[in-house]
Amino acid sequence: MGLVTKKPNMKLNLTRPLAFIDLETTGLNVASDRIMEICILKVNVDNAIEVKTMRINPEMPISKESSTITGILDSDVKDCKTFKQVAAELAQFIGNADIAGYNSNKFDVPVLVEEFLRAELDFDLSNRKLIDVQNIFHIMEPRTLAAAYKFYCDKKIQNAHNAEADIKATYEVFLAQLDRYADKQFEDAKGNLHTPVKNDMNILSELSTKTKNADLAGRIVFNEKGVEVFAFGKHKDKPVTEVFEKEPSYYNWIMNGDFPLYTKKIITQIRLLMRKT
Repeated sequence: MGLVTKKPNMKLNLTRPLAFIDLETTGLNVASDRIMEICILKVNVDNAIEVKTMRINPEMPISKESSTITGILDSDVKDCKTFKQVAAELAQFIGNADIAGYNSNKFDVPVLVEEFLRAELDFDLSNRKLIDVQNIFHIMEPRTLAAAYKFYCDKKIQNAHNAEADIKATYEVFLAQLDRYADKQFEDAKGNLHTPVKNDMNILSELSTKTKNADLAGRIVFNEKGVEVFAFGKHKDKPVTEVFEKEPSYYNWIMNGDFPLYTKKIITQIRLLMRKT
C-alpha cells in the first residue's frame, strides 16, 4: 500500500471516502472468472490518497487472451494468496467508501462482489454510491480509457492494462471531467437540458447509472414503477414476482444455472418477501 502525497488540481467534495477499483481477471465472465490482480485507490474525505495493489492466486487457469492483454501468467500468481485469504483485508481497506472505476458498474463491481460472496463475506452495496467514470465519459465524449487519458490529460498511459497504471489514469480522467464539464449542459433524449457533471457524488452516481439494476449484472432491473422485472429471456420485462407465482420452477432454473451469485441472492430475497406477504 502506498500513500500518494501529490495534491490533485481539483479537490473532491466528499462526505465519505471514494474507492476507485480496477481488476485484472482470468476472463470476462462475471459469474465464473476470477481476480488475479486488484488495485484500489482510495480518496479519503480530506482528499489524501491511499493505494493498495495485490496479485491474487485465482485458483483457476488464466485465459490466453487475458495473459496476452495483461502480461500476467499462471506462474506469476501461483504462489500468491487466494482472494479468500485477503478478502477481510480488502474489505477493511475499502471500509464504508463509495465505489468508482472505469466500466466498474458493469464489470469490476459485480466481479468483486462475486469474489466476496465466494469468500463468505457479504460486501454490502446498499448504502454505497457507484460512480462509473466510463459512463460519464461515454455520455460526454464517447471513447476508450486510453483515448480519455489523452483527451482529458494529454498523456499516454504507461503500462496500460496494469491495474495500478489504469486506475491512476482513471482517477486523473475523473478529476479532469469535473473540471471540464463544470458548467457544460447536456441535452437528453427528450430535449431537456441538464448540467449533470458536478462535484457531488450523488449526482455523479445518478449520471453513471444507465439503467436502474436490482442486481449488479443487469439481469433484473426496476421498471418505471419501481418494480423488479426480468431483463432477459422469455420473461423479459415481466415482474419477477408475477413470473414466480405463475411458474415457480423458473426460480429453480435460475438458481441451478450459470448466473452470478449476487443475482441469485437478489431473486432469493424477492422470493422470501413473497412468502411473507
